[in-house]
Amino acid sequence: MTGPTVAEIHLPAGQFYFGSGQVRVHTVLGTCVAIAVWHPIKRIGGICHYLLPARAAGGSADGTPPGLYADQVMGLFADALRDTKTLAREYVVKVAGGGHMFPDQLLDTDCRDGGCTSARRAGCLSVGCKNICAARVLLRGAGYSIASEHVGGQGSRRVIFELWSGDVWIKRGSAMPGGRVAA
Repeated sequence: MTGPTVAEIHLPAGQFYFGSGQVRVHTVLGTCVAIAVWHPIKRIGGICHYLLPARAAGGSADGTPPGLYADQVMGLFADALRDTKTLAREYVVKVAGGGHMFPDQLLDTDCRDGGCTSARRAGCLSVGCKNICAARVLLRGAGYSIASEHVGGQGSRRVIFELWSGDVWIKRGSAMPGGRVAA
């Protein structure tokens, strides 16, 4: 006897998925961030893969994916919660990504040598660091509590989110070598 068929979904950058059932969502992150939310009672959840913390002033939304920016993604999550009549505080939240993909090009020697910490991240100019900070601020502002994180550091991540269980699996990749940027 075989079990239920699992639907495999690849989530590209700038996309959002919310649903339930035997669904496994895969995405690959570099400096981008994925936020996975899961309701343990209703067994529903969603995941996003955003590229940047916010749209630049005056930027147009025409032709851009619905979840390209962290601030847009929070609206997508809010719509899903409204549709399912659930509240942010009822969800288990997991955040991943924001890695340094080219550590040799980091101007900050401490970050380049792996010393990136939460305290340093707030003032960092790296896109990955800005994405991590945006996730934390926006989630907190929307009433979510982060249950776990796998953020920062060097290299990529492959993220797998299983909607039936709420499990999130991470596989680390390596950073790409590159020439140093002159300081």
